[in-house]
Amino acid sequence: MFPHQIRYSDRLWVANSFDANSPNQELQGVSVMARACTVCGKAPQSGNRVSHANNKTRRRWEPNLQRVRAVVAGAHKRVMVCTSCLRSGKVTKAA
Repeated sequence: MFPHQIRYSDRLWVANSFDANSPNQELQGVSVMARACTVCGKAPQSGNRVSHANNKTRRRWEPNLQRVRAVVAGAHKRVMVCTSCLRSGKVTKAA
């Protein structure tokens, strides 16, 4: 069966279900990090890409996130931090 022949509801089931019969069973219990800064919460914003002919299509502005080893609650942890938080010293980097 080709991907375009699968009903939308079936795709949601495959992507979101974590029961014993799921093909995504190995993902169960894995935490997925969002594309957001753990310090300030800066997240992607959406808007329109506007062409010279004034055609509008949706686009997304991603924050400049860096994966950093930082001191969080006394322990060293890898966190996603935006560059503005790194530059302003809001993050204590682990040695």
